[in-house]
Amino acid sequence: MSKFIFISGGVISGIGKGVSAASIGFLLKACGKKISMVKADPYINIDAGTMNPLEHGETFVLDDGFETDMDMGTYERFTNQSFSRPNSMTLGAVLDRVIKKERSLEFDGKWVSLDHHIPENIVEWITEVAEKEKSDVTIIEIGGTVGEVGNGLILTANKFMKLANPEDVIHVHVTYLPIPPMLGEMKTKPAQLSVQQLNSYGIHPDFIIARSEQSLDQERIDKISKYCFIPPSHVISAPDIDCIYDIPLNFGKANIGEEIIDALNMKREKTPLYPNWKKKVKKIKNPKKKLDIGIIGKYYKSGDFDLKDSYVSVLEAVNHAAWENSVEPTIHWIVADDLEKDKKKQEEILKMDGIIVPQGWGSRGSEGKIKAVQIARENKIPYLGLCYGMQMATIEYARNVLGLKDANSQEVNPKSKNQ
Repeated sequence: MSKFIFISGGVISGIGKGVSAASIGFLLKACGKKISMVKADPYINIDAGTMNPLEHGETFVLDDGFETDMDMGTYERFTNQSFSRPNSMTLGAVLDRVIKKERSLEFDGKWVSLDHHIPENIVEWITEVAEKEKSDVTIIEIGGTVGEVGNGLILTANKFMKLANPEDVIHVHVTYLPIPPMLGEMKTKPAQLSVQQLNSYGIHPDFIIARSEQSLDQERIDKISKYCFIPPSHVISAPDIDCIYDIPLNFGKANIGEEIIDALNMKREKTPLYPNWKKKVKKIKNPKKKLDIGIIGKYYKSGDFDLKDSYVSVLEAVNHAAWENSVEPTIHWIVADDLEKDKKKQEEILKMDGIIVPQGWGSRGSEGKIKAVQIARENKIPYLGLCYGMQMATIEYARNVLGLKDANSQEVNPKSKNQ
């Protein structure tokens, strides 16, 4: 039977649950274990394919074509495994499954309950993945932040599984310790309160990953241990870092892989994965050359803030290709909106060693992307068009080389004679 690790997050969103889950998955593989992963999202959408990237980050497409959460891409990059539709679970998909069962009379006329049948079907989904993939350990990342209505049903499923098989299920809680600038001191209280909120669901964490700007000192580790009732060795310091591929190494120094293996009463095996990862990170940090790459996109702005999550796979593909060739890529994010009128943005493109126009649907920013293509073509700057970006390259050539001035995509201008 598979063992199960649930991973939740507290205090704030965007805390790093996905990369923490992926790092744990890698470390368990490095200990010789066969793993599987499930992203359990609390939203009502059936999948992530219909969501604006500014709402939820990039939509990651699996090998079977299923459109899912960007964390699945992180899992694949860290574990070197390909996942499929069952590895992506949303509350909406579970609700859809339960309603279809009810309509086909599978519940034998019983009252179908939100707080019982939904968690029960979440358990069923997770165990089906574990059985199908014959994994030693199945890791379930619970989306959202503890205390939200939606993920409470997933936490209830966690509780059901823990009650049924207490030796086979553990919980890792990722929390946050702020350092308020006016105080200059790392505070543990938000982390303590997020654990208390997790306790209110009948769940006590076995491990706490303590995120902060800086590494935790022993005083904070001891305080978290004391007030959250877990051994100090199960409090893992997770400071901010520049390269996310350092995270498995930081976790490795804290022996979290070995500690989890012990907590699940499993045996460890030696593999070359961890030493090879160290070599990879060393290569990343010692490039022989630098390149400036411009990415012209439209999904950057969220109010007054700039976001890069809309293009994670593009960014990671550029990074990995560059690192394999001992190159350090410097990414320049250029907003497509009004680029066709903005001389400063156009001059910035001329400084690039290469430019990429990635996916991005609709008319907003399309003329800016076409202008970027023109600048690249006329100045012989290497250009990569992805999806919509390739369409824009075709339109630019049709307009400025073939003389079809009204050339456009049907999506942008359905009245154009040259689509």
